[in-house]
Amino acid sequence: MSQYPVNMAITPDVSGHFDEATNTISYIVKDPASAHCAIVDSVMDINYAAGRITYDHADALIAEIKDKGLMLDWIIETHVHADHLSAAPYIQQELGGKIGVGEKIMVVQETFGKVFNEGTEFQRDGSQFDALFRDGDTYMIGQMPCFAMSTPGHTPACMVHVMGNAAFVGDTLFMPDGGSARADFPGGDAGELYDSIQKVLALPDDMRLFMCHDYGPGGRDIKWETTVAEEKAHNIHVGGGKTREEFIKFRTERDAQLDMPKLIIPSLQVNMRAGVVPKDKDGNPMLKVPVNGL
Repeated sequence: MSQYPVNMAITPDVSGHFDEATNTISYIVKDPASAHCAIVDSVMDINYAAGRITYDHADALIAEIKDKGLMLDWIIETHVHADHLSAAPYIQQELGGKIGVGEKIMVVQETFGKVFNEGTEFQRDGSQFDALFRDGDTYMIGQMPCFAMSTPGHTPACMVHVMGNAAFVGDTLFMPDGGSARADFPGGDAGELYDSIQKVLALPDDMRLFMCHDYGPGGRDIKWETTVAEEKAHNIHVGGGKTREEFIKFRTERDAQLDMPKLIIPSLQVNMRAGVVPKDKDGNPMLKVPVNGL
């Protein structure tokens, strides 16, 4: 991992917030040497059937940051999520901070701009975000140096963010008994996902890994933290030396049996806009439902 500036001597404080409605874990990550922090993968609440958006989950993050007297430097999106809506702009309005995502967001915007028949007013250049990360880009949370790793496969824009001895893996990996995320969305690729997972597993064995989702396989309690060593040894999809060919075969067959995420239609429209709900020609918040488009 010499190409990445790994620093296992830094141990950030990590606070996980589980959203039961979407099985998403959002994180507040604090620099141990200052009062600066970041939020990773926030959630905006939606009652899809009623068309109503609320902010209870985001308000809990905001309250914790205020109660602890922290300063928010970054609002990180590990990728354009298909199963929950980002609360990034709401949080930014309350606390400041820069919204960052992988530079391949432009590929995602181009792909789904067509799916949702977006007009020319929808910019496909990533300009809705404050920062577009490339593989190996570094940034600071207070005094803590951090870096981004490009990990495509689930989506083209997926990135793992490494902050000291903690790595936030998005949907690149699940807990060892959960395996890996699907790779059949437009722009996804099972072979690329395997390669990306190998990049993560090349990090130091004691690197802490934090999941974006957990579904409690077998009825176990929800968990979201593991290590590289645990994933290498026990991950049911890639652990124990499973080959690229074995993974591609399994992942392709498995993905063909999966239903689309329940919130994929609103999530993609909102998240490719950095968490902003699109509006109709009269300025009213409005979502589209493409028929036979996904």
